Amino acid sequence: MKMELTILMPCLNEEKTVGACIEDAQTFLRKNKICGEVLIADNGSTDRSVEIAKALGARVVSCREKGYGNALRTGIQEAYGEYVIFGDCDRSYDFLALSPMLDRLRKGAHVVAGDRFAKPPPKDAMSLSHRIGVRFLSWAARKRFRCTVHDFHCGLRGIHRQSVLSLNLRTEGMEFATELLARAAQEGRMIDQVPVTLRPDGRNGPSHIRTVRDGFRHLFFILKK
Repeated sequence: MKMELTILMPCLNEEKTVGACIEDAQTFLRKNKICGEVLIADNGSTDRSVEIAKALGARVVSCREKGYGNALRTGIQEAYGEYVIFGDCDRSYDFLALSPMLDRLRKGAHVVAGDRFAKPPPKDAMSLSHRIGVRFLSWAARKRFRCTVHDFHCGLRGIHRQSVLSLNLRTEGMEFATELLARAAQEGRMIDQVPVTLRPDGRNGPSHIRTVRDGFRHLFFILKK
């Protein structure tokens, strides 16, 4: 039987939350009778993340090259599903609520972006500087790439795997989020978006996001293309 869906999670030292995210994703697949898998793209974890993932039955692939984009590109390449829905495994996204995104993919969308601003995110889930930066960069990217997506940097997205592989994405860091939508728009792929609920990071530790550094990486990508 052809596998329909891979739920992909890039991972770097997420031992506090990766287990709960995997269990939620597995519950989603089981309850909706979807032929699918949970895939962890490990980006060099030194804690128990990989051990926990394997014990719960998730498939794990390793990406030695550091960076969010590198981890996701490795995961997408290694995925078995026709569709891939990917999201951070820090509990900021609800893997039990993927039906709207999968539905859009089944109806023909090549990329489905999550929109965190359709419902205002809690103040403890996104800092003011992050809110301002994301809104500005999303506006700039919409103008530059003639794309109507509201939130260019949401970490929860769905893709038609083969369609996205053909885009030959190359960025290594957080700017991968911008590159994916920009290239899809430039190549005339069908892009859709769905509201998603952002929750506070469940790790209770430092975020992998560096607002200023990552913001400039997105801006540089927008300006240079």
